[in-house]
Amino acid sequence: MSQPLKPVTIYTDGACIGNPGPGGYGAVLLYGEHRRELSGGYQLTTNNRMEMMAVIVGLQALKHKCAVTVYSDSKYVVDAIMKGWAMRWRAKGWKRSQTKSPVNTDLWQQLLSLCEQHQVEFRWVKGHSGNVENERCDSLAVAAARQPNLPIDEGYEVQPTSQQSALF
Repeated sequence: MSQPLKPVTIYTDGACIGNPGPGGYGAVLLYGEHRRELSGGYQLTTNNRMEMMAVIVGLQALKHKCAVTVYSDSKYVVDAIMKGWAMRWRAKGWKRSQTKSPVNTDLWQQLLSLCEQHQVEFRWVKGHSGNVENERCDSLAVAAARQPNLPIDEGYEVQPTSQQSALF
């Protein structure tokens, strides 16, 4: 008989100073009495990419298969996973339609792979509405975006210009 998966809660948020602009992500991982905060940023990126990075970094921090509840204020991330859009894009060879590709494919690939390693449920939480952990993630993300000497978000900066402009 296998043991039940450890329940982990991850709160996430992304921020961008300008869009595109310097960006940051923040994640708070909760397991029982344990708490871990993670953050980082990039010198040029988008808010959606930072929302995704927050989830990716949170899931990457897990050392064992877990039952994870991810709270995000990003409908972009929550809906793409929970409504199956990202899985359909992957099944269609990363196409939304015959002529359109989804943006941020590099991050969707990572996120789907990580979701397959765990039992993950996404829940949307309204941003800037007093949720203590979401507010903490926002603070972490904004502080990270304001750090000097941020690294390059290669997944963003090497995308064709047409994909970058499709984000707005």
